[in-house]
Amino acid sequence: MKKRYLTRSDIRLEPLAERHLPDVAALLEDPDVLRFTRVPEPPPAGFERLWLERYEAAREDGTAEGFAAVDSGGEFIGLALAPTIDRESREVELGYVVAPAARGRGAATAILAQLTAWAFSSAGALRIVLIIDVANTASERVAARCGYAREGVLRSIHFKPDKRIDAAIWSRLPSD
Repeated sequence: MKKRYLTRSDIRLEPLAERHLPDVAALLEDPDVLRFTRVPEPPPAGFERLWLERYEAAREDGTAEGFAAVDSGGEFIGLALAPTIDRESREVELGYVVAPAARGRGAATAILAQLTAWAFSSAGALRIVLIIDVANTASERVAARCGYAREGVLRSIHFKPDKRIDAAIWSRLPSD
């Protein structure tokens, strides 16, 4: 049976919570998640709980936000993250992670579209930034579909311990 293409209206973002931990733990086993995110390799035991606790604490002080993306049936399809929210400068960094079963169905585009709308409306962003490994061409296509502009490449940036990458900087403004 062919899996249905997901649109923005098919996806709901809900605050990352305890009930999402098994799904987040499963994401941490995916090689693409480890390759293209800042998750340490290998993830330490219980990393999903540490991640949740970080986002819960940051939610309290307004410096970051984490959401689980679920489809209309309540199935977990990924994460929608704002790892950095600078309230003073009104700049927000966003990121998204799609569960393997939801890939190739428009989930990343739908998640980023909703997350972008949230950043402008709820976080008051005047500039949103995405940092995407240039090897992650699928993610770059998602950014372009969501109206982000590719500003350039940061060469050999420190991405995580023992890993340097070339990363494209993508941005979006309310006027875009």
